[in-house]
Amino acid sequence: MVEYRLRIRELPADERPRERLKQSGPSSLSNSELLAIILRTGSAAENVLGLAGRLLTRFGGLAGIARASFGELCAERGVGQAKAAQLKAALELGRRLSATRADEKTTIRTPQDVADLLMAEMALLDSEHLRVVLLDSKNHVISISEVYKGNVNASLIRPGELFREAVRENCPAVIIVHNHPSGDPEPSPDDITVTEQIVAAGKTLDIEVLDHIIIGSGRYASLKERGAAFRDK
Repeated sequence: MVEYRLRIRELPADERPRERLKQSGPSSLSNSELLAIILRTGSAAENVLGLAGRLLTRFGGLAGIARASFGELCAERGVGQAKAAQLKAALELGRRLSATRADEKTTIRTPQDVADLLMAEMALLDSEHLRVVLLDSKNHVISISEVYKGNVNASLIRPGELFREAVRENCPAVIIVHNHPSGDPEPSPDDITVTEQIVAAGKTLDIEVLDHIIIGSGRYASLKERGAAFRDK
């Protein structure tokens, strides 16, 4: 016997995700409830909130759903091509919105500002990427350049490539950012070695390296805050 589950329309009005969004705003909803609004319907055996919760569990959260291929989403019971397309479109819009922040004269005051600027996109990358945030004298973001893809280690880093755009733009300061695809932002010994080399190269070029931020899954680490590779500042 199939267990009967309440459909969304059978819930009290003030418990329905769409009604709660209208009354209290999207920030008041859980990830499951927001996904349920995108998915719209479930199945006879599972309401849409159940489907949303199952997808979050199956893929390890929103980041996992964003990383999943179209085919992997379609293969999940209750999803299909239409719902998979809705999910992919919604998550891509969120990624693009986050990416537009670099064009809005963002001011960097804290490591959290850097994480807010880049985490939504970089936490989803399945390989290591190293980017350089170029800053003007007031710590406004001028641009963000991607320098490396793949393993970010001391043997591969070339100061000429790393600082090329900063020299071209005559930037007084930069922030280095790279991601850990594992989701754990804890800096490795190699990360610290790389940072020490970058800081030293920046001094030679009269470009201050303000920080090295490592992006994980919903978390980040600031080597400057930890005193790693910035001990003499």
